[in-house]
Amino acid sequence: MFDTINDIKQAALKQISPDQQASDMAQERQAQLTKPQGSLGKLEEIAIWLAGWQRVEKPKLDKVDTLIFAGNHGVAARGVSLFPAEVTVQMVGNFEAGGAAINQLCKLNGANLKVMAIDLDNPTADFTQAPAMSEAEFIVAVNIGANAVSDNADMITLGEMGIANTTSASAIALALFGGVASDWTGRGTGLENDAVNKKAEIVAEAVEFHQEYKNDPIEILRRLGGRELAAIFGATLAARAKNIPILLDGFICCAAIAPLFALNKDALSIAVAGHQSQEQAHAKLLQVIELEPLLTMDMRLGEGSGAAVALNIVRAAIATHNGMATFAEAAVSNKD
Repeated sequence: MFDTINDIKQAALKQISPDQQASDMAQERQAQLTKPQGSLGKLEEIAIWLAGWQRVEKPKLDKVDTLIFAGNHGVAARGVSLFPAEVTVQMVGNFEAGGAAINQLCKLNGANLKVMAIDLDNPTADFTQAPAMSEAEFIVAVNIGANAVSDNADMITLGEMGIANTTSASAIALALFGGVASDWTGRGTGLENDAVNKKAEIVAEAVEFHQEYKNDPIEILRRLGGRELAAIFGATLAARAKNIPILLDGFICCAAIAPLFALNKDALSIAVAGHQSQEQAHAKLLQVIELEPLLTMDMRLGEGSGAAVALNIVRAAIATHNGMATFAEAAVSNKD
């Protein structure tokens, strides 16, 4: 799908909008349903948002794909996680065997789970000393994400697995949005204070090493990201091109698409944040990229779990929007 980094950048810059007529029709339907206007709150907003992007009055969620990308990070050797890098491979095996949280949540919400491990035997470079990925490696990872998006999906939810990828996410956020490393660095898999401070030092070191590229969001993703983050970015580009709404997971997932916001502030109108995770920088990042989470459940598991829970809320929005009777259909008197 993408042959060059410039192709990727042009896709990110492309202006794509929902269908205003479909949004208006959905808004009008909401006004006629047997309830006071606005009484279903965000459920109404979600239904109208989906209608605009699916370009129909009554949107559907018959085919929802949950895309989980896995990658390994060279910076893991710096001790930024409680767990060794081989856990990434082991957890992918757990996904494939059906034993992880995301498997149970997809069974519950009716999503199709697709797990894609990207070159786990070849971790990215330690980005404190070199770009995480070569241009060729980066383009491959972006294309893996883009090609994972089905043409006929009604929605996708995104998630990741990769030991040390909170360090990558923190570095991307710092490079793109500034501040100090401690603003963007949290406990990840459960680090104690001293280890978090050391992790913040490594994040600052990485961003300083790549300082000259701070105004190029795509280069920031290539240099400080991981293959799974690049794939999430690619899936987001493909979903935009296909008018497929996106449900995002936690801090890492949002950091992966933050370069898109930095390039094109309207680009994330096709996406909703499923939840605000317990990772301390996520709330700050959501504010910066102008997304309001559907849920705050103190989750910090990753693997798309927060988005998978939030999908049930989106299904509730569609069920009420499509299934409720209008005042006329129910022979109920409307307001004067």
